[in-house]
Amino acid sequence: MATGGEWDRLNEPTRPGLYIIYLEAAQAQIRGGARGIVGIPLVKYGSKAAEKTFYTVSSEKQAVDLFGATNVQSIRLALQGGAKQVLVYTLPKEPTAQAYSEMREAFDTRIFNVFVYDGTVDATEIDAATEWTKRNRKEGTHFIFVTGGSAADDVDPAVGNARSKKIADDYVANLIVGGVVNGKEYPSGEYATYIAGLIAGTPINRSITYARLPLDDVNKRLTNAQIDEASEAGSLVLVHNGDYVLVEKGQLTSGAKIRKIRGRQAISTDIPKTAASDYIGKIDNNRDGQAALIAAIKAYLERLGKANVLEDPIVTLDPEFESKGDAVYLYIAYTETDSMERIFLRIHV
Repeated sequence: MATGGEWDRLNEPTRPGLYIIYLEAAQAQIRGGARGIVGIPLVKYGSKAAEKTFYTVSSEKQAVDLFGATNVQSIRLALQGGAKQVLVYTLPKEPTAQAYSEMREAFDTRIFNVFVYDGTVDATEIDAATEWTKRNRKEGTHFIFVTGGSAADDVDPAVGNARSKKIADDYVANLIVGGVVNGKEYPSGEYATYIAGLIAGTPINRSITYARLPLDDVNKRLTNAQIDEASEAGSLVLVHNGDYVLVEKGQLTSGAKIRKIRGRQAISTDIPKTAASDYIGKIDNNRDGQAALIAAIKAYLERLGKANVLEDPIVTLDPEFESKGDAVYLYIAYTETDSMERIFLRIHV
């Protein structure tokens, strides 16, 4: 059974399931969100853990007991960022390209909301994870991939911006500035694990823009011009505002806002799940059955409306396609609720 995958009006899937098409501008859009689980492939771990195995941890103590105190920096940062759980996959001790490929295939069988590497990886792995993220979206699995660069990369924001442009996508976040705590530097590729936890742990009706971070400083202070360039490139930037460190703008490499895309992901996950459990193959495709499905989806969207995720939801049969046989086409429209991120003052004296 396929649920949540994409469909093409010129090449409709034949398997039973619920399929989604994204239409931009004023047309129907299905939007989603995360549920607090961060996936991390762990490179180093102690003897208590076996390789090529999944472990779910929800506390630093549990992580230390399983993997050893010196091996859990990425897990610790994700939990500190706000992740409810970290889904850990133990890579072989000397991971190869094949081992990373097998890891991604293993994650295909699990549920998680944000994926991040266990520290800095090379461009080949970043590109592979980006393509994997895109493929999963097409197949109906929705998550955000967070990445970053090395300390050397962070020195020149142009390097990070080039990375953002290369992997531009609605489901990918690229951090180009790292942080410093108690004299220890965390390059962006390492601090990406904290950002992954922050994204996963932030409610879908909230933005991470201007989120205050537990850092003493950033590892590279950018000028205003550099911040503007990074924003235009789709990069995720941390800034020191003179008092503390914060996230400049909660955006993905495509320029889309993380809050909005997480809203898409929530809907793209929740509606197919409900359809699979209660509707597909269980009700007739007649007026009553269609009305029941429409009512369930509208009620769900109205709940999101009360939570300030969206406004004015509309759910009807799609007038452009005839619902007959075993196929039903729905038209869904609503307005996304955005965060207040820019305030303009015009002062008359």
